[in-house]
Amino acid sequence: MLLPDLRRAVLEANLELVRKGLVLYTFGNASGISRKHSLIVIKPSGVPYDQMKRGDLVVTDLNGKVVEGKLRPSSDLPTHLVLYKSFPRIGGVSHTHSEYATAWAQARRPIPCFGTTHADSFHGPVPVTEELKDAEISGDYEENTGHAIVRTFRNLDYSSIPAVLVANHGAFTWGADPATSAHNAVILESVARMAYMTININSQAPAIAHSLHDKHFLRKHGEDACYGQPKEKK
Repeated sequence: MLLPDLRRAVLEANLELVRKGLVLYTFGNASGISRKHSLIVIKPSGVPYDQMKRGDLVVTDLNGKVVEGKLRPSSDLPTHLVLYKSFPRIGGVSHTHSEYATAWAQARRPIPCFGTTHADSFHGPVPVTEELKDAEISGDYEENTGHAIVRTFRNLDYSSIPAVLVANHGAFTWGADPATSAHNAVILESVARMAYMTININSQAPAIAHSLHDKHFLRKHGEDACYGQPKEKK
């Protein structure tokens, strides 16, 4: 079996989306990439999570050709492939239709940063893509979804804002590995929910101050990050 460790990580990322209530039935998917082997491991299409095993996961190359697996890969594979090719520092991608994040996507509104919970993970508002044109939908729809995401990050740092809302569709998140992509999907849903509640309490609520936003993001992600325990030197 190819890439057993990556298979294990991808299966766990998919199951984490279920445990945290971000997917219904067979909706959503998570994947991971081996940059060394230029291979992707992704959830099979339409297989119930409670029946899915490591051996069910599908291995493809960066062109989407199945290298190992008897099942059809997720229909969102072309989107994942575009992201892996365009964002070279990511190692995992998750896609969900979680309720609050998807509501913002359907409203075609970016999620503002109102507080430090958002600022801890996303160094700016979570953006929303432009609507796909009719030709993009009738053509290579899933691949064009990936290109729409990449265009959205033309002037944004995908490492600092590891999430996007696809207009009228749902959310994609990513990270250094499959577990981190799933983690970011969970955080995204939480901040989407809090932002929704915030604007319902105060429709004129201002965004967080830049200084406080920077403080919270950089203490976790900057060069001088001080959150958590120091890593042991090998």
